[in-house]
Amino acid sequence: MTELPLKEKIKNISLSKLLVYLNRNRKTGTLLIKTMTFTKKIFLLKGDAVFASSTYEDDRLGEMLIKAGKINMEQYDESVKLLKKTGKRQGAILVELGYLTPKDLFWGVKFQVREIIYSLFLLEDAEYEFIEGEIPADEVITLKMSMGNLIYEGIKRIDNWTRIRNEMPSADTVLKLSADPITLFQDVELTPQDRKMLSIIDGTKTIKELIDSAWIGSFEGMKILFVLWSIGVLEEKKLISEKPQEMETVSLEEILQPVTEDEYAYMKKVDDLYLNLDSINPYELLEADGTSDEDTLKKNYYRLTREFHPDRYFSSADPLLKDKLTAIFDALTNAYTILKNSLKSKDKKSILHKEHKDEPTTLSADEQFKRGVESFKKSNFQGAVEAFRLATGLAPKNARYWSYLSLSLTKIPDSLSDAEQAILEAVRLEPDNADNLANLGLIYSMQGIKTMALEQFRKALKLDPGNIKARKGIDKIKG
Repeated sequence: MTELPLKEKIKNISLSKLLVYLNRNRKTGTLLIKTMTFTKKIFLLKGDAVFASSTYEDDRLGEMLIKAGKINMEQYDESVKLLKKTGKRQGAILVELGYLTPKDLFWGVKFQVREIIYSLFLLEDAEYEFIEGEIPADEVITLKMSMGNLIYEGIKRIDNWTRIRNEMPSADTVLKLSADPITLFQDVELTPQDRKMLSIIDGTKTIKELIDSAWIGSFEGMKILFVLWSIGVLEEKKLISEKPQEMETVSLEEILQPVTEDEYAYMKKVDDLYLNLDSINPYELLEADGTSDEDTLKKNYYRLTREFHPDRYFSSADPLLKDKLTAIFDALTNAYTILKNSLKSKDKKSILHKEHKDEPTTLSADEQFKRGVESFKKSNFQGAVEAFRLATGLAPKNARYWSYLSLSLTKIPDSLSDAEQAILEAVRLEPDNADNLANLGLIYSMQGIKTMALEQFRKALKLDPGNIKARKGIDKIKG
């Protein structure tokens, strides 16, 4: 995913793109949105919005409860009097007075948080800044609403035709369903109108043709496309050579149909798979074998990523479920990448089997890693990448494997983005490893993102003041 600045104007970076970026990179911290009259904050935990606050008077809890019809003006005035006298929270006062039940108050706070976030999508002249770090635990509730749904509901409130046209691709752009299961299977409650629009998108029609063939007016048609494009369900078709509908192996019904399963059975399945990730090879993970073709791998990949999508944690009470699902989802994606690449390579033999029958039939993660190191020493960087990918697929929690994969990718033309993703995974697994942070800084420097590079180099030096790579990186940028 393209790197976005952590401080910029909303008119230059749309809020939907920013929130998707923070969500995909599982950022924890506070997003500040500032205008001349107010400041609003969204608190994120591992990429999910869990709370929001605002200095705008109309966003206060009492005002929100009045607008929602939960209290009347007399009750509001009485609560404000006691608030000024006692200093207690208005919500607690409303409960003490019997105007609200504790359940009503909890609903009201969540309603307030959602409305604050939705209101931000209407802003066109504001500045944002994301401050990474811990969020105030004593001030927040767990909103437990997918980022996809938050963006979906927020974007739907935009009624500015000029803005929608400016933020959307040109009218002659062909749209298709996303090929990324993280966006395709996210938890979003689409309306019947949205679903109907999706049914006519086949990867051949332009935006203009889709609007012209729609059963509703141009504005409503464009707005539906804008909403679906903003949440990532739709994307631009950039290659003329692509098939009319890239998602041939997944039907629209499969995408939209909710996954239903007994919660206890599902939790057991997740735990069993999560605990065995390090010992499962890519074929086993994708429920395939050495004879499986790309179409079979793709079908299994989309079926399994749909079943183990991180957004499924929103319906569970297990606070650790998201971390487990995220690890499984990443392992599935890595396994699919490895196997798909192996089918495209000149050597069509199974990537997990040796040529001689009397030798072991599989290589361990450590053996693949050693094979990658040897290839790298011989300047066979493509071979090193393939071996390190296998190692990360077999042992996705080993940060060292991800770090070496990233290093190898920096030697392959046009692979810096992949190298960045690999080292970000290493940093996620070992956030206190100064070398990984320094390597991330070097990649940002190679990409020309000097501010981000300096930030990583300084983080590395904070952990390890003697880190040579970080010091040299800073000197090179400042020199």
